[in-house]
Order: sequence, then structure tokens, then C-alpha cells
Amino acid sequence: MAKLEIARLGNPVLRQTAQPVDLKELSEPDSDVQVLIDDMIETMRSDGGVGLAAPQVSRSVQVVILECEENERYPEAQVIPLTVLVNPEITHYSEETAMGWESCLSLIDFRGLVRRSREVTMEAFNRQGEKTVIQAKEFLAVVLQHEIDHLHGKVFLDRMEDLTKLAYIKEFETYWLKQEPTVS
Repeated sequence: MAKLEIARLGNPVLRQTAQPVDLKELSEPDSDVQVLIDDMIETMRSDGGVGLAAPQVSRSVQVVILECEENERYPEAQVIPLTVLVNPEITHYSEETAMGWESCLSLIDFRGLVRRSREVTMEAFNRQGEKTVIQAKEFLAVVLQHEIDHLHGKVFLDRMEDLTKLAYIKEFETYWLKQEPTVS
């Protein structure tokens, strides 16, 4: 496994629509996509992320990695076991939404207030090529929306309704952390 370089905002790969993965590649243990998955896991863990999409490591393919356990950036977040999603698609968004603070490894120094659906249903394939359906709520629903946005060339800034709620991490911790986001 290798730690990959994170593509930062401004890199054109973050604004491209990622290509679907040929599921036949998943059956080969040493295929490019399997190596990419291992490298993405190492990169996400090394950089303290809870999710990572392939475009964030300059690969425009539909692969997303999730994992959250005792994460310093999200200390109160629910546990998410290591999850590999290939060709993920959100098939249902709840009408009920909530505002929440998001960050991103591609915009590592920032947090922004973003409105997301409270619940989503997502369909994808795991790294063995088996179809999986996840019905997610709250934090997991937000992480799925955030990472799948990357596969469509979007970053959390594109979802912000009010750019005055964008802050560097230090200022976020000083001025915004203790305030409750508005729920609607």
C-alpha cells in the first residue's frame, strides 16, 4: 500500500464527473482498482479522514472509502466500519434536512455550514463486486452525500447557502464550534 497525494481545491480532477468502474476489475486481486482501494484506505487513515473519494487522489473513477472510529476531526461521530463503495448512487434523499459543519481533505483548512438530507438510501458494489444497499441516517448520510458529491465534480462549498459560514479550522473552533447549527 502507498499513501497518495490529496488533490486540493483548484485541481481540475475535483470538478470532473468520475467514470464508473468496470466490475470485472474487482474480481482480480491485483487489478488497478484493488490497488487503488488499498492505497485510498491508507491515505484516508493517514490523513485523518472519515471518507475519501477517488477524485481526491487524482483518479477520476467511482470509488469511495468510508471509516470512522475515534476520529480527531469528528470526535463525537458515530462509528462507521471500513466500507468500500464502487459505483455508488444515492437513490433516495429524505425531504427532512439539517445544517451541519463539514470539512474535506481537499479543503483541509476549512469548515463550512452545509444543508444535507437527514436520511439517504444508497446503492453500490463492495470491493468483491457484490451489490450493497445502505439506508443511512444523520452522520453516515452526510458522509455519503459528501463523498458521492466528489464523484460528480462537487465539493461542499458548492452546497453552502451562506459563504459567511465558511471558516478556517482555527476560527471555526474559536467562534463557531459551540453554536448549534439550525435544523429544519
